[in-house]
Amino acid sequence: MLSRLLPTQGIHNFRDYGGYRTDAGGHVTLGKLFRSGQHCDATPDDLALVSQIGLATVVDLRSDAERAQYPCARPEDFQGEVLFASGNTLGAASHLDAAKGVRTAADAHQAMIDLYRAMPFRPVLQQSYRLYFQRLAELDSPSLIHCLAGKDRTGLAVALLHHQLGVHSDDIFEDYLLTNIAGDLDRRVAAGAEAVRSNFGAEMSDDAVRSMMSVDAAFLHAAFDVIGDVNRYCKEVLGITPEQQNKLRLGLTD
Repeated sequence: MLSRLLPTQGIHNFRDYGGYRTDAGGHVTLGKLFRSGQHCDATPDDLALVSQIGLATVVDLRSDAERAQYPCARPEDFQGEVLFASGNTLGAASHLDAAKGVRTAADAHQAMIDLYRAMPFRPVLQQSYRLYFQRLAELDSPSLIHCLAGKDRTGLAVALLHHQLGVHSDDIFEDYLLTNIAGDLDRRVAAGAEAVRSNFGAEMSDDAVRSMMSVDAAFLHAAFDVIGDVNRYCKEVLGITPEQQNKLRLGLTD
């Protein structure tokens, strides 16, 4: 699974989320579907790698404030489109949004559970997910979806897409949990600790910060529990039509 991870220094959690087997007997196409954290600290070598991928579409799940505060770097030859829903997708980066009042690791775990229960029903995030699915249904070129850390908003989006493509639940969770070994987790935790403590005080324990900067299967289960029937959610809430679902499977699986 480590081969999915792209060797970047300034882009956290950058990886290909294709390759998983589907219920139709094929596989999600490799080399077309990428996910990551934000690219504001991308190094020249990182940007050279992004250029080689040839991204045609970037779906940015961050809020307006996040995009303004952390503008993403792009390769000089980047000619792709950047799609986003204007507004506040989560009030802040999702782990920051959940951090208020958190002191212990148990607090952090429960805060993230509560966050994931709310995410599927955030109107602007729903709009962002609609853009993501609608564009992928029409796209035949590499795409990237990202948020700030590439783990919560992005993690749920990718899990929903994998479900629509017929990926087995075990593999959906395997891909989601790769965040915990993608890149330098200690560095990501340190950066998160600085952000969390500067916003919400220094009382949060190190274990609590680590919990908020990581992912846990229980988080994604919490989202799926409130979603219920994923196919119904994708159809009725995200507006994915049977034609679009068919296009997704035809265009993104081998």
